[in-house]
Order: sequence, then structure tokens, then C-alpha cells
Amino acid sequence: MERLNVNLCGIPLDNPVIPASGTFGYGWEFAELYDINILGTFSFKGTTREPRFGNPTPRIAECPGGMLNAVGLQNPGVEQVIARELPRLKQCFHKKVMANVSGFCVEDYAETCRMLDAQEQVGWLEVNISCPNVHVGGMSFGTSPEAAAQVTRAVKAVTKKPVIIKLSPNVTDIVSIARACEDAGADGISLINTLLGMRIDLRTRRPVLANTTGGLSGPAVFPVALRMVYQVAAAVRIPVVGMGGVSSAEDVLEMLLAGASAVEVGAANLVNPYACRDIIQALPAAMDKYRISELSEIIGGVNKWEKM
Repeated sequence: MERLNVNLCGIPLDNPVIPASGTFGYGWEFAELYDINILGTFSFKGTTREPRFGNPTPRIAECPGGMLNAVGLQNPGVEQVIARELPRLKQCFHKKVMANVSGFCVEDYAETCRMLDAQEQVGWLEVNISCPNVHVGGMSFGTSPEAAAQVTRAVKAVTKKPVIIKLSPNVTDIVSIARACEDAGADGISLINTLLGMRIDLRTRRPVLANTTGGLSGPAVFPVALRMVYQVAAAVRIPVVGMGGVSSAEDVLEMLLAGASAVEVGAANLVNPYACRDIIQALPAAMDKYRISELSEIIGGVNKWEKM
């Protein structure tokens, strides 16, 4: 349906709905439930240079309006993703996929992105800079404009495909970080990653998560995510991918109006594995309800309205 078409960094999408990294595995798991080619694309599980077992359990905690997770980037490493996961995915997904990359030093990011950039199936590289920088005491790359720009430049130097930098909301000024990434050559920005939170078990008087803290996701974070997408989209000239608590077709429309060119759906996939399919199927009716003829026409609509 052409009215759902959007464009992300020069690559056309049938619709703007993208399952977020960490909530959709490497795709083939969901292909056993429905035809995942209905999706715009999807962002596969965060991949690192070396295999990672992740954090100790428990890793998940429920809370009102969402969930906390501290999985710790468990993944088989980039070599196994290329050798095993991508060939398996190719059998069931016939579009370009978004490769999500994490790292703990600049060299990690550059090497993992270089290897994935060479894969024909990969359309975009989504670089998660919420990871701790082991060379500066564990501070996240995404908390500093300078560190964010350093990662962006290193990745752009070894890749030809669009690089989308994924930002953390756990900062004072997300706009300055987005601008630093744009100035360093980023082709797009995605936001937000999870908000830092914790829960305490009243019976044991200990944190519920073995890692003590974890990332909060789900409907509770949607207003925060929408606000940050709006601020960043107004401040940069490159495409923005919005995410954070999206769980309905109406949420997708709000994200587009705030300035997102595409929208990722995260925690909703863990509650309902058919969430993205259902949102895509619901979009035409939601568009009709709000008198929207084509999705591409409303991107950044709030900013355009304010300038009138």
C-alpha cells in the first residue's frame, strides 16, 4: 500500500514500522509466526565484536507501564552472526535488514561495522552508543558529544552504508549529542534507548535485577521518547528514527508528526509477538480517522505547524 511508504536514509520502506533491536532476535524466530516481510525492516539483536554471555540472572523485572531489562548484550559475536544468523534470515526475509552494533571501545565499533558493512543483506548500521567506554572508566559513549562523534567518525571511515547512531536518553542535553553525531558524518539518528531504572524486592530487601539497575521500556516512556524525538528532529537535518513505548498505530502517527521518518517498536513485541504486524494492519484505518492520505506528508508536521 503506497500510502504507507516512507524513506530512510535513501532506502525506501513499504511502511515505517521496524521491530527494535533486542526484541526481535535475528528475525527468523518471528518468521515462524507470520510473514515478516510485511515489516518496513527490522533491527536485529545488538551484536558485538566478540561473543557475550550477558549479565547474570534475573535480567528482567516487570513494573507498571513497562519492564526493566539488564540482559547485557548477550549475542554470539559478529563472526557467528555473519556465518549463521544472516544466511538463516535470508531464507525468510527478502528486504534489507538493519544491523545493530554495540562496542566497548572505538576499535570494537569500527571493526564490527566494517564486517557487517560487507554483508549484502545489511541496509543500515544502527550504532548503539549507550555502551560503557572501557577506556575511560565505563562512562557511556552516548553521554558525551565528543565521544559520540569519535565513534561516528570511526564507523563512517570504514563503511559505505547509512550509519544511524542510536542515542541514550540518560543525558542532560540530547540535542547537543545528536548534532555532534551529525557533524561527524552520521546519516541518521535513532532514539531513545531505555531509561535507567531499578526495582527492589520488599521481601529480600535487595534489587530485583542481579545487575541492580536496568533499562526501562514500555508505554511509560513514550511521552519522554516523543519529546526527545521532537527536539532532535527540529535540530538536525538528517533522518530520525523514533522509538520508546510505541505500541499502537496512533503512537506511530505521533512519532512521525514529531519528526521521525520511521518508528521502532520494542517492548510491545515481548508482550505480543504479533504487535508489529497488528500495528501495520491498523495504520490505514488510523490514517483515515485522522484524515491522513500518505504517511510521508506528516513527517515533522508539528514543527511545520509551529513555523506557520
